[in-house]
Amino acid sequence: MPASTTALEAAPVEPVVLTAKALLLDMDGTLVNSDAVVERCWRDWAERHGLDPDEALEIAHGRQGYATMAILLPDRPMELNHADNAVMLARETADMDGVVPVPGAPAFMTAIAALPHALVTSADEALATARMAATELRMPEVRVTAEQVGASKPHPEGFLKGAAELGVDPADCVVFEDSGAGIAAGRAAGMRVVGIGPRAGAHGPTVHVADLTEVEVSPTPDGTIRLTVRPSYAAPTAA
Repeated sequence: MPASTTALEAAPVEPVVLTAKALLLDMDGTLVNSDAVVERCWRDWAERHGLDPDEALEIAHGRQGYATMAILLPDRPMELNHADNAVMLARETADMDGVVPVPGAPAFMTAIAALPHALVTSADEALATARMAATELRMPEVRVTAEQVGASKPHPEGFLKGAAELGVDPADCVVFEDSGAGIAAGRAAGMRVVGIGPRAGAHGPTVHVADLTEVEVSPTPDGTIRLTVRPSYAAPTAA
């Protein structure tokens, strides 16, 4: 007799519609795929300090570098973390090898050009400018970079500051994020979160998509933003 098999079929995923008055966008992993550079830099740093590079990368995404270092080396003086972070930022800013736009990002940025939005990133101004330029993505006029906050994600300060600069209540904002730290920051700010890419699903975003090709943006007559999200992710079901 033939061996029995279990077929798995992806459950159909219904579109999710969200409305907002402003959009707050992370950069790395959300608009820009910089994983190749991040991996090179953090693996080198971890190995120099006798740490497991994979463990370092699990923590690094979404946080400012000094905050990641403080978790990995809890007894280390913070001034050394800030010094290493400055070196890390300079190295990343000089390395654009493998930096590409996330699928759908160019069209998404075009679609939201006239709508209220801000970039909220753990990169500093120089790194954010370099990566957006390398991927030929438009830099938002309103942006909150590392120099403008006192606390790294997962603290909500950056997203709250972005909402304040746009003059929008946090509850009326939708965040786009890829990392656990970033999703936690958005939720702590009282915002809904569209999780982008494979890292996002485990961290409880409002809705989870593979990339920005699965998000349609349209303005409404009353001035709000309508997001129609068609996620490809679905829990498999046994057939």
